[in-house]
Amino acid sequence: MTRTADDFAEVAMLRALGHPVRLGIMRALATEPEIRACEFTDLFDVTQPTISQHLKVLREAGLVASRRRGAQICYSVRPEGLTRLQRLLSLMQPPRLAVTA
Repeated sequence: MTRTADDFAEVAMLRALGHPVRLGIMRALATEPEIRACEFTDLFDVTQPTISQHLKVLREAGLVASRRRGAQICYSVRPEGLTRLQRLLSLMQPPRLAVTA
């Protein structure tokens, strides 16, 4: 089986969610439309440089977007990244078997 660029992108998305802090960041972003990077240190027991590294992984995987607001960098969920992830996971769901009475 030949691997495509899409395969590698999907693996990057799954790998990005494979760390508890990154998964927590995604959960936090699901509750707020936009969160400043500095706010994540209040949510997780890690340093700001560690948070920045986790956000970079999520951004490179296409799951979060960032924008500068003055001196702050704000993060939000990329809906197209979640749509792609949902599509990928739906392909792994086995077909439903018909139930006969």
